[in-house]
Amino acid sequence: MLSTLAQEEIDIFESAAGTDPAVLFGAAYRSFAGPVQGYLKARGVDDPEAVTQDVFLAFYPKISELTGGLQGAKSLLFSIAHARMVDYYRRLERRPQLSPYDPHQDARTTPSAEDHAVELTGGAVALLDGLSEEHQEVLALRVVADLSIDQVAQIMGKSPGAIKQLQRRALHNLKAQTLQRNQANHE
Repeated sequence: MLSTLAQEEIDIFESAAGTDPAVLFGAAYRSFAGPVQGYLKARGVDDPEAVTQDVFLAFYPKISELTGGLQGAKSLLFSIAHARMVDYYRRLERRPQLSPYDPHQDARTTPSAEDHAVELTGGAVALLDGLSEEHQEVLALRVVADLSIDQVAQIMGKSPGAIKQLQRRALHNLKAQTLQRNQANHE
């Protein structure tokens, strides 16, 4: 069974399988909307709430073809979320470039409230920024989305062994970066 899902949602999904798509959709939404949104946010999507809604809108027509119960729904939802994230970055590449902020042109003498807010919310996203795209992706899918190695392998188009190696290397790099930051803060 899925350890991160409420048993009630699993029971609803299994008892309604093949009968009422609205009940199945509701159980899947309650179980996975938060993790899908967290995955999209961790991957840097500007409006993760809107993209999460798009993911579930794309998921609804596929409920009748769904196999594998709630675990199958989870796999399908994160596959759709991954595709929407890739689409987001492709659209982003086609947008015109905005002029960057030049701090030398800024005449303010005190830090802005925005600077203070950004410092407070750096968190996990700031930690992931120092990793390669593949390392960010594997950690987002494994940790934030709570997917199995096989599910991540299917989404990323790699073998389970390659996903295990990517995850191991990503965690090693993350640990090294954290140690470097801690040493720099103590000096």
